[in-house]
Amino acid sequence: MKQYIQAEEWNIIEEGFDPHLNKISESIFSIGNGRMGHRANFEEQYSGETLQGNYMAGVYYPDKTRVGWWKNGYPEYFAKVLNAANWIGLHISIDGEELDLGHAKVTDFKRVLNMKEGYLERTFTAELNSGKQLKIKAKRFCSIADDEIAALHYQVLPLNFEGTISITSFTDGDVKNQDANYDEKFWDEVSALTENENTYLTLRTKKTAFEVCTATQTTLFKNEEAQLLSSASGAAQPKYISLTGEVFVKQGDCIDVYKVGAHISSMNYDKSELQMVSRAALDRASKKGFQQLLKEQAMAWLAKWEESDILIEGDVAAQQAIRFNIFQMNQTYTGKDARLNIGPKGFTGEKYGGSTYWDTEAYCIPFYLATAPAEVSKNLLIYRYKHLQKAIENAEKLGFNNGAALYPMVTMNGEECHNEWEITFEEIHRNGAIAFAIFNYIRYTGDQSYLQEYGLEVLIGIARFWRQRVNWSTDKNSFVMLGVTGPNEYENNINNNWYTNKLAAWCLKYAVEAAKMVQQATPELYQKIVQKTKLQEAEEFSDWINISDKMYYPYDQKEEVFLQQDGYLDKEQLLVSELPAEARPLNQKWSWDRILRSCFIKQADVLQGMYFFEEEFDLETLRRNFNFYESRTVHESSLSPCVHSILASRLNYGQKAYDFYLRTARLDLDDYNNDTEDGLHITSMAGTWMSIVEGFAGMRVSNNQLQFNPFVPQQWKSFSFNINFRGTTLNVRISAEEISIKNYAAEPLAIQVLEQAYLFPPGEKTINIKHADKVY
Repeated sequence: MKQYIQAEEWNIIEEGFDPHLNKISESIFSIGNGRMGHRANFEEQYSGETLQGNYMAGVYYPDKTRVGWWKNGYPEYFAKVLNAANWIGLHISIDGEELDLGHAKVTDFKRVLNMKEGYLERTFTAELNSGKQLKIKAKRFCSIADDEIAALHYQVLPLNFEGTISITSFTDGDVKNQDANYDEKFWDEVSALTENENTYLTLRTKKTAFEVCTATQTTLFKNEEAQLLSSASGAAQPKYISLTGEVFVKQGDCIDVYKVGAHISSMNYDKSELQMVSRAALDRASKKGFQQLLKEQAMAWLAKWEESDILIEGDVAAQQAIRFNIFQMNQTYTGKDARLNIGPKGFTGEKYGGSTYWDTEAYCIPFYLATAPAEVSKNLLIYRYKHLQKAIENAEKLGFNNGAALYPMVTMNGEECHNEWEITFEEIHRNGAIAFAIFNYIRYTGDQSYLQEYGLEVLIGIARFWRQRVNWSTDKNSFVMLGVTGPNEYENNINNNWYTNKLAAWCLKYAVEAAKMVQQATPELYQKIVQKTKLQEAEEFSDWINISDKMYYPYDQKEEVFLQQDGYLDKEQLLVSELPAEARPLNQKWSWDRILRSCFIKQADVLQGMYFFEEEFDLETLRRNFNFYESRTVHESSLSPCVHSILASRLNYGQKAYDFYLRTARLDLDDYNNDTEDGLHITSMAGTWMSIVEGFAGMRVSNNQLQFNPFVPQQWKSFSFNINFRGTTLNVRISAEEISIKNYAAEPLAIQVLEQAYLFPPGEKTINIKHADKVY
C-alpha cells in the first residue's frame, strides 16, 4: 500500500512531487461530469512517466480482437472508449526554455481535489536549469451544471527574473489508447479552424464514424490586461491546433490564462452542426466567465452532496474515503442519457475498455436507487432493454434459439466484445444480475410500470436462455448447469456453480411471477408482449417452474455449506492465513494452472448469492458459509470486500465488517492492489456505499417497507446519510445509542428498526437502540 494522500474530510491532498507516484495521482485526481472526463495530467509539458487520458462518454472504437487462437463464437473486436483530443495543453517557455516538471527542480508542490465544489487545483514552484524560478497556480473542472463545458485557469508568477514568456495553448488530437491491440490510432481529422481566440478541431473515429468537435477559447492576461494571441506561430500539424501569445514579464507580474473547452459529439447533434453548437457553447461560457462557471459548479455539487453525502463522525480517513467514492460515482454517471452506462474505470483510465459489465446491475444500481431520482437507475435498466435484440443475437451465435437472450459480459452497443473464452462463453451469471436489478429496482421504487413497459420482455428472454442452458441429469435426478465460470474467476469451466444455478432458478420463477403481475395490471399490454415475444404461456411457464423447482445445488453434509461447485472439496483445503506474504497477490505470483487447482477464491461467489437472497437463509446458515468461504477468499477483485463487509455486519462481526469497509473504501487512495495507476475502480466504489448503508445501517426493503438493523463501528461516533425512497427523502443518523430518522415528506412512513415496526411522522423521530448482541 502507498499512503501518501493526506486525510481530510472534503479534500484529496498530495503534497510534494514524486514522479514515481504521478500515474497513481493522475487516476486519483481525475475529474468528469458524466458526459466527459480526464485524468489529472499536467497542463504544461511533462517528459516524465504519464498516462494521458481524455474521454468522451459513448464514443468508442471496435479494436480488432487479439487472441492466440480463434474459437467459434469469439467476438471480432473489443470495444474501447477512446482517448480523445487533449484540450488542456499549455506549453510554457521562458526565453526559449520549456517548463517541464520532468527536468525542473520542483518545490512546494501541492495537488488538491476539492470534492465539495468539484474542481482540481495544483500549485508548485519550479526552478529551471537556467536558475529562473516561477510559481504556478492551476485550477480546472468539468462542469456538471453544463456538461458540454470544461474550464481551466492557469496562473504564472515570475519570482526572480525578467524575460519573455511564451504560452502556446493547444488541442492535440494525435493521440492513441495505451491499450490499442495493434498500436493503431483511432482518430482521423475532419477539420481544424481558428477564429480569433477560438479553435475548433473536429475528429472522426475510424469504423464507427463518431465525430467530436473539441473547441477551445483561450484568453491571456498580464496584470489583468488582455494580451494578443496568434495562430501563425505554430507549424501546421495533423490533428493539432494551437494559439500562441508572448509576454514580457518581470518579477511581481502576474500572467493569467483562462481556457474553456467545449466538447460536442455526434451522439447528440448532427455532424453538420458540431462547429455551430461548439461555437454557441463557447459563447455562453465566455459570457459567464471562469468565476461564474466555477460558482455554478459549486452549486451543482452542493445539490449532489445533499442527495448522496454520508457524514461520519470520529474517523477522518473513513470520512474522506466514502466521500471520494461518492464523488467519483457522481461524476462518472448522471443518468441523463439512457444510451450511456458505467465503465469499471469511468473516465480515469483505459483498462476494461470503458465498457459495460455486470458490475452496473450488481453494485451500482443500489447506489443510484437511494441517492438519485428513480429515472437515473431506470435509465441503466432501459439501456439493457434497448440491447435486448442484440442479446438474442448473441445467444444465437452460441446456438440458442426461440428468443433466448444472453446479455454480453462486456459491451458498448449490446454486442459481446470480450475475448477470453472462459468469460465470453461461461460467465453467464451476468444474465441473472440484470434480472435481479429489475427486481431490485421495482422492490425499491415500487414502479411496477417498468415491468409492463420494458422489464417483462427482458425477463422472458433471460428465462428462455436458462431453459436451454440447463440439462437433465439422470444421475442426480435434477437439472444441472455444466461448463460455467462463476463470479470466482479463479475457477473456469466447472459444473454446477451454486451461485449460477441459484440465480438461474430464481430468474425462471421471477419471470413467471412478473408475467402474472403484468397480466393482472394491464391485460391488453400483456397480450401485446405475448404476441411480440411469441410466448407459449402454458408450456413455457410450466417448463420454467419445473426447472426452478428441480435445480441441483451442490451441498456438503459434513461442513453444512453450499459447495461453490461440483468437486470443490476435492481441492486441497488451505486457508488464506496459511499463504505466505510473498505469494500474494496470487494473480501476479502463481501460474494460472496453479490458481485453478487451488481452493482459493478471487471474490464472493456463494456469498454473492447469499447477499442477493439473504431472506432465504437463517443466520446460522449464513454464518457457516461465511466462515468457510471468507477464510479461503483472497479478495483479489475490487468487488469482493464490500459484499463480505455487508454480510459480516449482518452476522455481527463488527471489526471484520469495518476492516472490509476500509479496504474497499481506500482501495484506490492507498493503492491497495498496486494498480491504481491504470485507473480507479469505479464500480466497486458503489460497494463502499453499500458497505455503510446496507452493512452498518442494515438497510433493506422487505414487504414494501424500509428496514434498518444498525450498528456503529467502534472507530466512529456516529454516521448519517440521506436516501430517497419511493419519492420520500429521509435523513438517517445512527449512533451507538440511537437512530434518528427525519422524514421530509408530508405523510408518515412505516419503517422497521431492529425488527420492530414504527411510524415516522413528518419531521424527526428518535429511537433508542441497544447493541448488546453486536460482536466487536
